[in-house]
Amino acid sequence: MSDQGPFKKSISLLDLILIGLGAIFGSAWLFAVSNVASKAGPIGSFSWIIGGLIVLLIGFVYAELGAALPRTGGILRYPVYSHGPLVGYLISFITIVAYTSLISIEVTAVRQYVAYWFPGLTKAGSDSPTIAGWLLQFALLCLFFLLNYWSVKAFTKSNVIISIFKYFVPLTIIVVLAFHFKSGNFSTEGFAPFGFQGVQAAISTGGVMFAYLGLHPIVSVAGEVKNPQRNIPIALIVCIVLAAIIYTLLQVLFIGAIPTDILSNGWPKIAQEFALPFKDIAVALGLGWLATIVVLDAIISPGGNGNIFMNTTSRLVYAWSRTGTLFNVFSKVNEKTGIPRPSLWLSFGLAVFWTLPFPSWNALVNVCSVALILSYAIAPISSAAFRINAKDLHKPFTLKGMNIIAPLSFIFATYIVYWSGWKTISWLIGSQLLMFIIYLLFSKYVPTKDVSLSQQIKSSWWLIVYYVMMLIISYIGSFGGGKGILGNPWDLIIIAIGALAIYFWAKYSGLPKAIIDNDDEDIAGDENPELKGPTA
Repeated sequence: MSDQGPFKKSISLLDLILIGLGAIFGSAWLFAVSNVASKAGPIGSFSWIIGGLIVLLIGFVYAELGAALPRTGGILRYPVYSHGPLVGYLISFITIVAYTSLISIEVTAVRQYVAYWFPGLTKAGSDSPTIAGWLLQFALLCLFFLLNYWSVKAFTKSNVIISIFKYFVPLTIIVVLAFHFKSGNFSTEGFAPFGFQGVQAAISTGGVMFAYLGLHPIVSVAGEVKNPQRNIPIALIVCIVLAAIIYTLLQVLFIGAIPTDILSNGWPKIAQEFALPFKDIAVALGLGWLATIVVLDAIISPGGNGNIFMNTTSRLVYAWSRTGTLFNVFSKVNEKTGIPRPSLWLSFGLAVFWTLPFPSWNALVNVCSVALILSYAIAPISSAAFRINAKDLHKPFTLKGMNIIAPLSFIFATYIVYWSGWKTISWLIGSQLLMFIIYLLFSKYVPTKDVSLSQQIKSSWWLIVYYVMMLIISYIGSFGGGKGILGNPWDLIIIAIGALAIYFWAKYSGLPKAIIDNDDEDIAGDENPELKGPTA
């Protein structure tokens, strides 16, 4: 495969690991430990291990795909290669909405922490910004835009500088809290006060999975990575394993360092007592210097994430355009810098849009994290389909046990979606079904050169049935606002059986032959890229 193409191969293995860890260590770790403790109690520490194992399974799949097909924005292009433009269009829509809103979530977090010193940035009695607060958020978005607009090197260098401080703070917290650890906290109010349902809630809505959402940036810049066949698998595995270790240690030490008298109010009160968990516990322990460092990191970490997500989203918009279901202008890449500037402009505009004070903001955060989980779930489907319709695909990194790992990762991803609750599922999947109808209504404009519309629909029915299944089970299930008609563990058993059946349906309903383009051979700025014939 040629190294000459529209994107500059300038990202090293270290850069890639820092991008992945930087995406994982954003604002979530600063909030999640108190939410997990409130929802699950001490057993919530295991939610980080379970969540890490689930993400690691999916990471193994991405490692194989990323090494075999190092494509910029590959997470959106793999489903197109395996199942056609319609499936890719549905996955692209929810992923772009999620990532553009995640950028605004991060700058909002920065503004809220800056308000610790400048209260005038946030309206009294709410989390909404004042005019000055919104202007700060807008200025940060402009900064992220410019860092990504100039060059890939400007982005990676800025990320390295930010990353040094981002990783120093959680490691400092681990060391300091270890000296205030009280093992008795793990039995004071019971080790598992809410049973396994508490663990499920912690994983899905307590912030665990949201905190792990750092796989996409690694795969999205695959076209710009030096030696991607080697570096992508290494970066994915290193990032997930390190994150799981650090998150679990932070959770255990947070629970162990809580002043025991506070636990007399019960675990559900912990999220209120420690709204900013590591800052608040530092104050409770009389460690003012640590509280100051945590607040500084709470400003820098989300800012670093916003920078990473701006970079990632522009690559995803480019990838969506390359599939033929978004305007061709967004597939143009600046020849001098190797930056997809039109896509970056759109990412910036949507991020600014999401900073507007919509009343459903909190619900949107949950919807976005589950949307990303759904886009993760497509990876094992595409990987399985490639074993049928792209048998000659060269795989520098071959995952042993894929026949077991792929369906397991799909089942676990489905569990996480179910655990998010009826309200989130109805929003997210309802919008997906609407986009499916819109695609059919405008069928004369959709790409059919390589895959007929009838084949696209045939290869997408499994996804529609999957969505309908999740709507029904969530509505009648016993978790997160369901009617409770279907109790536990029958809901989990039925979901596992249904997800497994849909996995094999999806595996064998891919395109007759995968349509894989030669992205690295495109000419920079190509205004009308076409999907090429199979090159696997």
